[in-house]
Amino acid sequence: MSAPPAPPATAPWAAADPYAVALRAGRGPLFLRRADGWLLPLEVERWCARADAVDRAVLDRCEGAVLDVGCGPGRLVAELAARGRTVLGVDVSEAAVDRTERHGGPALRRSVFDPLPGEGRWDSVLLMDGNVGIGGEPHALLTRVGQLLTPGGLLVAETAPMDVDERTEVQVVGVTDVHVGGRPFPWARLGTEALLRYAERAGLRPVAQWSSGGRRFAALRTRSADDASTSAEPPKSTAVTSSQRDRNPSADRPVADL
Repeated sequence: MSAPPAPPATAPWAAADPYAVALRAGRGPLFLRRADGWLLPLEVERWCARADAVDRAVLDRCEGAVLDVGCGPGRLVAELAARGRTVLGVDVSEAAVDRTERHGGPALRRSVFDPLPGEGRWDSVLLMDGNVGIGGEPHALLTRVGQLLTPGGLLVAETAPMDVDERTEVQVVGVTDVHVGGRPFPWARLGTEALLRYAERAGLRPVAQWSSGGRRFAALRTRSADDASTSAEPPKSTAVTSSQRDRNPSADRPVADL
């Protein structure tokens, strides 16, 4: 007797896939599943909550107009918008964009590899919550980020908490049946050292690395004409220099005008 056919996989990030269901509920469990059955838990509850102290410290490092790539349910976009910053989230999931907008953050349903507003004029780009894995080709993703950033612009990326350089295909799956989920898609997991190797090839130079709350981060810059900046430290005073004024546009500056 032959085995029954497997249930059809939904398109990744579709309205009925496990990721969309979890975002609408604001909770998991939710996993990335490799073909060999290995599961990576996804922190849906943290992503759907308000930005925490670790997130806020990361956002303190951001300069000027900020693009959050793979914004998910939008906690970082909402936090920056509440601060009066120029910010835009992009995500391929309709549920993610809807939730971001409901929490007061502007967002577009779009891939980072699609045409985006303000290309080459974003002061900061965020790749948080494992989003260095988008597309499964780190060099291509980091090259694209370099195209989005202004010369001398800042990338802040969250890396895996261990030394790993993995490119594979995964599915998003829920807990009720970890063998049924969205359609497989390419993904990557990078530790900090692996990220820095790919970043060098993409023309990004490291300026800071740190750990906080069990999470690891790296800050990198695109090359600029003078290549003078050497750090991405949070501001230590309220004084605003002329260069800071250039990097921090007014809160009411439309994203489309970047």
